Amino acid sequence: MRYQSNPVIVEAFQYDGDLMGSDGKYYVPDWAVEAYEKRVMYYKAMRIEEPPCELFVDTPAGTLHVSVGDYVIKGTKGELYPCKPDIFQEIYSRYVPLSPLHEEPVTLGGKNEERAKL
Repeated sequence: MRYQSNPVIVEAFQYDGDLMGSDGKYYVPDWAVEAYEKRVMYYKAMRIEEPPCELFVDTPAGTLHVSVGDYVIKGTKGELYPCKPDIFQEIYSRYVPLSPLHEEPVTLGGKNEERAKL
């Protein structure tokens, strides 16, 4: 049998190596800040002798490492998980509502770029 996934809108940000700027202010979504403050997303070392500078996220499948360039996705049930950029760009496209009254998505980029041309 063949299956098609249901259209789902998720929130995500691309990890650039930090969560806050040099001014000490977060520049990631509020849900990511909350996850960091609740230690769902946290920094730790890859090896005991190294400083805690690698980002990890607790997911339903266990703890996963977030590499620079990965996307951190907030799923439909609030769960977080990392996704490699090439996979993210293949699966997801940017959601832009046509208007506040019309919530049909217009996609930009990715494999679904043709859907954006009206």
